[in-house]
This record gives sequence, C-alpha cells and structure tokens, in this order.
Amino acid sequence: MFRQGSMYERLYEINAGKPWLGRMKPFRVVGNVYFIGTYQASSHIVDTGEGLIMIDTGYANTAYLVLHSLHELGFDVRDIRYIVNTHWHGDHTEATAAFVDLSGAKALIGREDAEKAAQHFTPDIWIDDGDTLSLGNVTMRFMHTPGHTKGTISFFFDVEEGGRTLRVGSFGGAGLNTMVRSRFDFEGCREAYRASLHRLMEERVDVFLGNHTWNNDTYGKSLLLCEGKENPFIDSTLWGTFLHDYEKRLDEVIKNDQ
Repeated sequence: MFRQGSMYERLYEINAGKPWLGRMKPFRVVGNVYFIGTYQASSHIVDTGEGLIMIDTGYANTAYLVLHSLHELGFDVRDIRYIVNTHWHGDHTEATAAFVDLSGAKALIGREDAEKAAQHFTPDIWIDDGDTLSLGNVTMRFMHTPGHTKGTISFFFDVEEGGRTLRVGSFGGAGLNTMVRSRFDFEGCREAYRASLHRLMEERVDVFLGNHTWNNDTYGKSLLLCEGKENPFIDSTLWGTFLHDYEKRLDEVIKNDQ
C-alpha cells in the first residue's frame, strides 16, 4: 500500500515521476467485482464466469502495477474479453492498447469519445446511450453522461452478495476540472454535465464504484474490508450523496469562473 500523507501530497509525488507510490493491494469489492487499480487511477475487473470485463486501464506508466494486481488475485490477463473505457482521457485509457495486446480483448468507448481516444488505442466497439454488454452472468447497461468529456459513459449491472442482488453503478466522468472554461472538452459541457447528474440521480445504486479512488474513498474502505468489517461499499445512500455534492461543486466552479 502507498504510504501515508494527504491525497495531494501523494499525487504530487506520484506525478513527479514515482507512479509506484500509488500501488494499492488488489481486493474483492463485492460479488464478482475486484479493484486492481492504483491510487491515481481506478481499474476494476468483473469476473463473469465466461471471461473478464476490465473497466479502465489507467496510465501507461502504471500498467505493470495493474497487471501485477490482476495476477495477484489469481486472474489471467488472457481471460479479459472486453475493456470498457469510461472516457478518452489518458488516466483511464493510456494502458488500454497494452492490455488489448496482452489479452486480445475488444476495447469499448462512448461513440463521441472515439476520435480523441484514438491517440491512446483503437476502439473496437462504440457505445451509445442504452447499449448493453452481456458476458457470462453479467449484463452491463450503459448511459451516455456527457460533461467531463463529450462521450463519457456510465454503467450499471447486478451482482450477488450474501444471497442478495445488488446494483453496481459508476459515473464515468465526475471530474470538474473540465468545467473550467480554459479546459472545456466541448461547448455546452457545463449544461450537459448537470443534465447527466440529474439523469444519474434517478438510478438506484447499492454499490458505488469510484471512477477515481477519491470519489468513493476506495482506499479507506479497502482497509475496513481487510480488518473484516462489514462491507462499506454496500451503501445505497452514497450514490445520491455523491451526485448532489458534485452538483454543488459544479455551482461553485461556475460561480468562480465567469
């Protein structure tokens, strides 16, 4: 695990050329969902029983950490069938080409992000709003949630845990950095971001997967799991709280960036 210190201190050192400081011990989140990413860029694996679905691959300079975590959990990279890329930014897609090469998997991304994603990998499948991906015992439903980027996609699927069916969900691009005028991904992104938040608020989510570890305190919750505590990822209140908080943050960005 990475050493202690504030989030900003860790990211400063990581971005200063020490990506290994973001190494996190991989773990099962819930059901057949596993975290294999790093502190600076979340990556997840869904074991469908008939192959693996990988969600985001992270930076190129942390591919070896993600691959090691995958193997540490007992998975084989050659069993990855699909790689879902939530949006085109490099912290989510730089390593996709490498994982496609290692696994032979098909790479997916939102249709409106496909052109920009080409700088990192060649998409095999373009995702549109309402599309689904089925493999083994998993059917993942996609929602087009533009704002952070024009083609950001979010996703939802069910898992079994302790005799219960739980709904997993993730906002594919919560970052507010592109809500600042100098960093707009497209015109109208602020309005699109707000509309996406409101659409997402209508969804029921029992297990919120963070697009970045700080979205849902992935690290802190992983420590509680290691201590044998009740699974903190199972909380149907976190999703709505997060989305409402980010709408307030959006308002602050707009207020301060007229």
